[in-house]
Amino acid sequence: MPGAGKTTLARRLAEERDAVRLCPDEWLVALGVDPHDPRARRAFERLQWAQGLDLVARGLTVVVEFGLWSRVARRRMRDQARETGAAVELRVLDVPLEERWRRVERRNAEQGAVVITRAQLESFERWWQPVDAAELASYDDPPAGPGAG
Repeated sequence: MPGAGKTTLARRLAEERDAVRLCPDEWLVALGVDPHDPRARRAFERLQWAQGLDLVARGLTVVVEFGLWSRVARRRMRDQARETGAAVELRVLDVPLEERWRRVERRNAEQGAVVITRAQLESFERWWQPVDAAELASYDDPPAGPGAG
């Protein structure tokens, strides 16, 4: 969910692992496309995901910041990535709505931010399907030790 800390974590993981980070919001804004346009977002995410699969098939590490709100989408992306031979980790950031709204409000004031209203943030809740222990167990474990994500 917006404001949970996905971008902060994804940037850190990409740096630690010398990975390619896929973040549609940054690209859509840079291209002058409304990141809230559902058709444009779906099309762009499909393109980024196809690129991500190509990269992992070539042995690169990819950090994905999108498409993971539903169990079906998570399972599909996990299975597609595994078909390339990649290990697949899932990181879950469970942050209460009020804290996410506080973060989003602060981010909304930044230059070039994807502005999200309180109503939008609340409406996104209906799309989120929480990850349970059984689903989390279907992913690879993150590495342990210093610098582990």
